[in-house]
Amino acid sequence: MNQDMCVPCGEGILNIRVGAIILKDGHFLMVRNDKNDYYYSVGGRIKFGETAQEAVVREVYEETGVRMDIDHLGFVLENYFIADEQEKLGKEVYELAFFFYMKMPKDFEPVCYSFTEDDHKEYLEWVSPNEPKTIYPEFFRTDLDINDKSIKHRVYDDRPNTAKITEGDR
Repeated sequence: MNQDMCVPCGEGILNIRVGAIILKDGHFLMVRNDKNDYYYSVGGRIKFGETAQEAVVREVYEETGVRMDIDHLGFVLENYFIADEQEKLGKEVYELAFFFYMKMPKDFEPVCYSFTEDDHKEYLEWVSPNEPKTIYPEFFRTDLDINDKSIKHRVYDDRPNTAKITEGDR
């Protein structure tokens, strides 16, 4: 099995991941778990030796049990944050993420088959952009449009005591 592309880098961590944008009736599919109080995109880390496209198809299958085709790449996200996973707790993370719009089958009913790194059960949920839930990435609330074929670049920095860079094409 190839290694996840999450590696120590100085005092921090470099994380390369993919995310799936799965849309239905004005909602987007998100993941939550029984440990954290926030929602995150379907997806996960790219494994060394696979492309981002291969990784998102694999991750969607692992988390939903359904093989979905890619529609197109929608976003590239550079994200700085402090890790909250037990093994990496408190470490600074630089994450490079590729978000792909997926072609959802008409009969798709989400069923989650996955667990977090530290064995917490994950759950899938359709989220409306207007719901007062904490979601990552935040641009899912405002920027999703499967008909827009451009690739948008976002930069977030959630580290304390740093200049905050937020939404905007770069």
